[in-house]
Amino acid sequence: MRVPFIKMHGLGNDFIVLDARETALPAIPSNFANRLADRREGIGCDQLIVLEPSDTCDFRMRIFNSDGSEVEACGNASRAVALLHGQPAKVETGGGAITLEPATGGASVDMGSPKFEWDAIPLAYAMDTANMPVGWDMLDAPMAVNVGNPHVIFFTDDADAVDLAAIGPAIETDPLFPERINVNVASIAGDNHLTLHVWERGAGLTRACGTGACATAVAAIRKGIAKSPVTVTLPGGDLNIAWEQGGTIRMTGPATEAFRGTFEWDDYS
Repeated sequence: MRVPFIKMHGLGNDFIVLDARETALPAIPSNFANRLADRREGIGCDQLIVLEPSDTCDFRMRIFNSDGSEVEACGNASRAVALLHGQPAKVETGGGAITLEPATGGASVDMGSPKFEWDAIPLAYAMDTANMPVGWDMLDAPMAVNVGNPHVIFFTDDADAVDLAAIGPAIETDPLFPERINVNVASIAGDNHLTLHVWERGAGLTRACGTGACATAVAAIRKGIAKSPVTVTLPGGDLNIAWEQGGTIRMTGPATEAFRGTFEWDDYS
């Protein structure tokens, strides 16, 4: 079975998109995304995105990390899908419905409302998610927020100085986080401007993480060190995040289609 794909990226966070909205695909095996994502023996990507019909929205977006795990949300992929779809849409995701629309050079996405309750992150036990009494090496007192998927955010004087590749895996898999966690390390770069590095659960260090930018901007606004809108600078570039207390998160940034091709389904299933 020959299957068409679209290779896309948002600030260097890259995706293989399979559009199954009109022509259904076989059930996705547990190792399928992992094999397809391999950069030596597969097509290569950070995430596999599968678009399917939805009973409640215009269509459904499923998201698989490069380790094969299926996750709830991906901000960069949402912008890529908006560019691909070409018009405003309401999209079903594992983290809830989002709305997206293409814009010049990219897209704007309403990511929904953040959640701050400890059991909505989720954490293993109750604590104040605005000032968590925990730490790992040089990182401590983080904030936690769920923006469709779970994030923990550390604010430091110099995010660039943190060896996130070394400490990220331990935080991601700590028993405190029963569904694992995305790890964000940020510092203030200017007025309403943050520098951010992200260790993404199931994918590792990434050039950009849209939900991480959303979570970090929300945490900074909640902490009182930034006001909306916030510019978040990641290794791959900038995202603009707008959020007011009690409202939904609006993320705006670029997306790009890289190329299209086909592959043989049985080679990866």
